[in-house]
Amino acid sequence: MNEWRRIRLPMPAQTIAELKAGDRVLLSGTIYAARDAAHKRFIEALDRGESLPIDLATAVIYYMGPSPARPRQIIGSCGPTTSARMDKYTPRLIEGGLRVMMGKGERSPQVAEAIKQHGAVYLATIGGAGALLSLRVKSAEVVAYHDLGAEAVLKLEVEHFPAVVAIDAQGSDQFKIGQARYRSK
Repeated sequence: MNEWRRIRLPMPAQTIAELKAGDRVLLSGTIYAARDAAHKRFIEALDRGESLPIDLATAVIYYMGPSPARPRQIIGSCGPTTSARMDKYTPRLIEGGLRVMMGKGERSPQVAEAIKQHGAVYLATIGGAGALLSLRVKSAEVVAYHDLGAEAVLKLEVEHFPAVVAIDAQGSDQFKIGQARYRSK
């Protein structure tokens, strides 16, 4: 088992290039939560030639929809949502500069190819543990598309937010590696 690598965000290009599928990371800094509806608006804005409400080049986009916070909480449960739901939008965002995404589950061959072609990275975090993940969030605020409610774009400040490199910049896919290991036994 490898050690946890602590990464201060935004993630430098060299760090992205060094990460390998299966590496465990602890992220500290700013991440942006955005789901399907926000991704649709990102693409519509790009189609109109408009700039996006976040800088893709420095952003970590986390596929997450929060549950309401209870009194004295910063955010409610904030586990990952299924990343494949964003697959139809992701290659275009990677072409536009996005380099770090985080969610749960496998990605399409088109997304995996875009990750490899543009030197990006896809991280997977722990599904079903949203309450625990919320303890790593130090602040949360809506920064775009307020009308989308739970699907608005949130800016989150996180400390030691855990994830695993699922697809690295060389195109190695931890899901496929794990499946191959299982089948060989």
